[in-house]
Amino acid sequence: MPKTATARIVYVVDADESVREGLARLVRSAGLDARPCAAIDAIRREGSSERAACAVVDVSELLWREPATQTGLRSLAAAIPVIAVSARDDPTTRRLARELGAQAFFRKPVDAAALLDSIDWVTRAEPPADPD
Repeated sequence: MPKTATARIVYVVDADESVREGLARLVRSAGLDARPCAAIDAIRREGSSERAACAVVDVSELLWREPATQTGLRSLAAAIPVIAVSARDDPTTRRLARELGAQAFFRKPVDAAALLDSIDWVTRAEPPADPD
């Protein structure tokens, strides 16, 4: 699928540059606009977009980071869908991903087809109806 001006944006957040770039290549191979970032703050600096977007975020390191990083991910998840990935697959990590607002969780190494399906699902989902 060729990349177009209306391609969905996928922010890939991972501290490990090789993982970040590998996931970005996977996302681009599906015709999506991959935006690799070393930290969540880079997404906020870029600002909002009219296009559908989501973030694939390695939550492993959030277990040891300061609360401000976790707060940043919560606010990001309120703005766009978040898909959590982690080399750690234990109840604590999965609970953290849920508490931080992740809509899906994948253990590294990530199954490429499953991740792309999840990205497609979260970026095509209709936003919840406003109760007012």
